Amino acid sequence: MTHLAYLVALLVPLAAMAAVDRRWRLVLWADPRRAAVVLVLGVLAFLAWDVLALAHGFYRRGGSPLMTGVDVAPDLPLEEVFFVLFLCYLSLVLHRLVHLLLVRAADHEPVEEEVRSR
Repeated sequence: MTHLAYLVALLVPLAAMAAVDRRWRLVLWADPRRAAVVLVLGVLAFLAWDVLALAHGFYRRGGSPLMTGVDVAPDLPLEEVFFVLFLCYLSLVLHRLVHLLLVRAADHEPVEEEVRSR
């Protein structure tokens, strides 16, 4: 069972982030088609980067008893795909959260007359 530990450690926060996204309709539940396209393109870009780095010897696959041992490409473990997915999804969720907080803060700024009347 320990061979699934790293994968589970990625899937649990990914599921929690999806629950947050669903609750506040931030990314996938706000505009599913656009979010899916952006998410897939981000994941593909980072995986291409990983493959190029592996091919040029910048890094290599590490071994760990906590990993599944499944490779989706030479020296590219299954866990890397979920890690990249997590990072891309996290970036989209955080971007949307910050955007909403900034808009909300801008809507609640005191107007000059309101400040004077106090």
